[in-house]
This record gives sequence, structure tokens and C-alpha cells, in this order.
Amino acid sequence: MTRKASIERNTKETQINLSFTIDGEGAAKLETPVPFMTHMLDLFTKHGQFNLDLTANGDVDIDDHHTTEDIGICLGQALKDALGDKMGIKRYGNAFVPMDEALAQVVVDLSNRPHLEIRAEFPSQKVGTFDTELVHEFLWKLALEARMNLHVIVHYGSNTHHIIEAIFKALGRALDEATTIDPRVKGVPSTKGML
Repeated sequence: MTRKASIERNTKETQINLSFTIDGEGAAKLETPVPFMTHMLDLFTKHGQFNLDLTANGDVDIDDHHTTEDIGICLGQALKDALGDKMGIKRYGNAFVPMDEALAQVVVDLSNRPHLEIRAEFPSQKVGTFDTELVHEFLWKLALEARMNLHVIVHYGSNTHHIIEAIFKALGRALDEATTIDPRVKGVPSTKGML
């Protein structure tokens, strides 16, 4: 069974084509007008052992907001679709990732109940031209559309690039764990009988 999904989203602000495979090799083919997001998605894909094929265009002449937000929407929808009925998955994932002086932790529950908690302070408002407040926007839309419970905790760090990089690597690794098929799990991993 190949767990993959494709999403196309076209608005007056953005045009996005995205294909996502859960059981991949960490291969990313990314074309976006937001270089920092491209870098973060490459890290996410590699550390999650996913495959991600993304072409995105957007109104970055205004700012990176719409493009970053809509990539989060599409990635979340693709993750949800690729998971299907969630039979046999571990459901929960937890990863700590250090990046030099920064340490980030990401904990996920593929619960069908969307929620984001983020405990992170970014020392700089920008990394290059990228507004760091867009990290929250991306993660919230990802959690909402994937219908997952997502907790992000930055334990410490002083370099904004390092902090965000640790978050995205930990996100990939936590989702890799949560989406893994566990042969001991019969049906869905919930006492309710459904997720």
C-alpha cells in the first residue's frame, strides 16, 4: 500500500501543486518563491523520510504570508488524505532535535482533533527576508488541515535560524514516528474505535 496524496490549490493569491508520500526516501523536489520555506521543507522531508514534490507560486511581491500559509494548508490536506483510515499507525510521535545551541521538541497526535500549542520565542523577527511569525501560521494551518494535535516546544536557543531549523527537523521526525505502521496495532489506535 502506497500512502500518498496530491493536492492542487489555485486562488487569486497562490497556485500550488503538491504531492506527498509518507513512506518515502526523504526526497524533495521543491520550487517555491520563499527560499527559507523551501529550505525548511527540504529538512522536514529528509528527516521524516517522506517524499515531497511541490511547485508553488504566490503574491510574494506583497509578502510571503499567503504562499507560506497555503503551503501549510496543502501539506496538511495531503498528510490527512495519505493517512487514509489510519489503520495500524502508531498515532503519537515525539522528537527532540538539537541544532547547535538550540533544542526543539515536537510532539504530535494524529487524533483527528486539530490543535496547536507552540512555546517558542524567536530572537529575530526575520531570517533573511522571511518573517518569523509565519512559522506559527504555517504550523497552525498544517495542524488544522491534517487534523492533528501539534505541540512545539523550544527549550532554548539564541539563533533564530537554528531554532526554526530544529523545529522543522523535529516535526519531520515526530511525524515519521506517528505515521509508522505498528504490526501490533489492530485497527485504529483508539479505545473509541475511530479517530
